[in-house]
Amino acid sequence: MPQYQIGLSPKLSGEVGVSTAKNAVLPILAAALLTQEEVLLHQMPKLTDVDNMLSILRSCGAEVKQEGRDAVIHARWIASPDENGLERAMRASVLILGPLVARAGECSLSMPGGCAIGQRPIDLHLKGMQRLGAKVETQGGMVHVTGELRGANIYLDFPSVGATENLVMAASLARGVTRIENAAKEPEIADLCGFLTAMGARIAGAGTANIIVEGVERLHGAEYTPIPDRIEAGTLACAAALTEGSVLLEGARTDHMRALLFKLTESGVICQEDARGLRLRGKARHPMEARTLSYPGFPTDMQAPFMVVATQTHGLSVFLETIFENRFMHVVELKRLGARIRVEGQLALIEGGRPLNGAHVTATDLRAAAALMLAGLVSQGQTLVSDPAGHLMRGYERLEEKLARLGADAVKLPQAARTN
Repeated sequence: MPQYQIGLSPKLSGEVGVSTAKNAVLPILAAALLTQEEVLLHQMPKLTDVDNMLSILRSCGAEVKQEGRDAVIHARWIASPDENGLERAMRASVLILGPLVARAGECSLSMPGGCAIGQRPIDLHLKGMQRLGAKVETQGGMVHVTGELRGANIYLDFPSVGATENLVMAASLARGVTRIENAAKEPEIADLCGFLTAMGARIAGAGTANIIVEGVERLHGAEYTPIPDRIEAGTLACAAALTEGSVLLEGARTDHMRALLFKLTESGVICQEDARGLRLRGKARHPMEARTLSYPGFPTDMQAPFMVVATQTHGLSVFLETIFENRFMHVVELKRLGARIRVEGQLALIEGGRPLNGAHVTATDLRAAAALMLAGLVSQGQTLVSDPAGHLMRGYERLEEKLARLGADAVKLPQAARTN
């Protein structure tokens, strides 16, 4: 079981690079199934979610080679993946649905899993595929989708990131024109569309609520480098804000982080765009209000790390979670460290400015794992973060090493040194 030991840390300082975005890489890997030609992707992050997606691609028949930070995918032929459990454990596995149906005419897939932060049904994916002409059947935890796809007008009841990605990929090889209204606008979707365009897709409106895809007969190979991870950058920015740091986040895209940077600035942190990335100076001192929303609103993935910042500002902070119904599970663990937080439904009230004390805490999901590590930076004594499900390694590339590079007392414990 992975465990991380965090000590009360000094002011963080220095430079650290931001890894490539997991949430951009996963759909791009799925999109590699849309072509019979070779795809070369650069700067792959070393994450278990990426490794699992590559295994799923292999299970679909693709040849996958990893050369350092590069991944070469060659899907000469494809079919539904073998039943190996990865699909059930990994939410992003549903992203192979659109490519498989678009290119092979069918897909059988286990209902996907992931972090237990909410229901996150895939009904929007399936309704969209039906609009494109596919037949959908579900039985025994499996979903079967078949048919020849044709362009259609699709309205998403909610701007789902995954559904938007799946439908854009499917529509790229569908006959005719597809219009997706109320599409998600996240930078990762625009990045996926950039990759598809590099493969020969015809897409307009990427990054807006209305995306138009003109289907083409075939897509060709491409070489591509996905965008940096705005959530990792935001998490490191919170670490700097907690410790009154002076930090350069090399490669961070400030244009993808406007809502978070606005909130950090409101709290007293100096955030400056730099030719090399993002510079942060100072400490968060003022209480805050945050409401999670679809992009470009405040990201739900930053709610837990930002709540840790709120515990260290004097006054009452208010957080409203509107995306996932179970995304306050980290609150119980933060209370073990001494945080004063009251949850009322989807509302969390944080009485900040009180000291935290190190304790043994457990990660309940990916972003909670990162949040608990940040809390350890400002807790007296030692904080031990247990991560029995390996959440942190799914989405953060050696976060403890990046924090240590900035001067934090943060280590991943070797197996022999771990305690029960």
